Amino acid sequence: MSAAGAHTGDRAGTEPSRTENALTEAVLTEAVLTKTETEGAGQGSTTAPRPAAGRTPGPAPGPGDGAEPRRLRFAALGDSLTEGLGDPAPGGGWRGWAALLAAATGPHPDEPVEFVNVSRSGALAADVAGEQLAEARRARPHLASVVVGGNDTLRDSFDIHRVAEALDRTIGALRADGAVVLTACLPDPGWMLGLPSALARPLGRRMRAVNTVVHALSQRYEAVHVELGYHSWVAERRAWSVDRLHPSELGHRLLAREFHSALRARSIATGAPPSLELDGIAPSRAASAWWMATRGTRWIADRCTDLLPGLVALAALEWRHRLRGTAQLLEERDRRATLAALTAVTSGPAPALLPHPPAGSLTERPTPSSADPLAQRSAPAPAAPPAHPPADPFIADTPPPAATMAG
Repeated sequence: MSAAGAHTGDRAGTEPSRTENALTEAVLTEAVLTKTETEGAGQGSTTAPRPAAGRTPGPAPGPGDGAEPRRLRFAALGDSLTEGLGDPAPGGGWRGWAALLAAATGPHPDEPVEFVNVSRSGALAADVAGEQLAEARRARPHLASVVVGGNDTLRDSFDIHRVAEALDRTIGALRADGAVVLTACLPDPGWMLGLPSALARPLGRRMRAVNTVVHALSQRYEAVHVELGYHSWVAERRAWSVDRLHPSELGHRLLAREFHSALRARSIATGAPPSLELDGIAPSRAASAWWMATRGTRWIADRCTDLLPGLVALAALEWRHRLRGTAQLLEERDRRATLAALTAVTSGPAPALLPHPPAGSLTERPTPSSADPLAQRSAPAPAAPPAHPPADPFIADTPPPAATMAG
């Protein structure tokens, strides 16, 4: 999977953080001690001390800590997409793209990643900014994914201001802790479900608003960002489970590979990408049609209980504006609301970010050279991106490509 859609926004070679300095000092100290022990062993013993089996010499600091074994820690925050719905685990439960990515992101093949998945099905952006964020920070991750917002668009109480505040709080806190954050823009749920245009358009505008916020905050906080809404595989029926909202096992594997490609471009993921070999059976058209006929309508109703009355009103408003030829007023209203939400969360001073590692794994950061002028100055503050960048397909009023979805 190509990483052409990946946005990293990082600036290699910026001033090292206190964490990096602590790591550097610890590594140098250990090198001196190892050399001393080895020389002493050559004089008075036959073997030099060896590290314990299965452990790599040297420290592995997480954010704020410089004296732990070197092991990558990955925390996944979000909703049912990150929980793994649609990708049954071989031993039961759900696996999902984040677990697949974690298994392929370790700095060395013999060093497993410490992976914690705190995502919850049905979670809103505010839920992630609350309990999930607190739980994830306790794990002191080097790498953290924040993929959420789809459920917010399916609520009658949708408020882009609250979504922006929650995402800003979550991503900002993780970055302040020194974690590299993964984010993603998501497909339009109305398009995914194949809803009539009068129902799909309001949901599409909501999703574009959320994606605009995610895109802007990803630039502000230098997140590793991937655009998923219009990837070619998003339109593949085989990539989605029968509910049309969650990836199938293949879709989760493709998503994991997309993130792996973005991380590999940053030399954070150095191993092979997650395999596309399936453990289960891909959903057939017949299975998809049967699910939609017997359970799909109820499934959607259970998850959109508070949306349906409001969605009917939104559809009626949509029709009135379409008949009057004033539909652009709805687009402009939502664009202004998104701009106001972004202004509210980005109006303050640019965040002081811990620099990302320029190469190698997150737990192995090279010693900065005193001759390198980039290593001696602070990173320039990232420019706040426009709330309505014309090049962003999630902002432009452009219809999605024709999809070949289930059924």
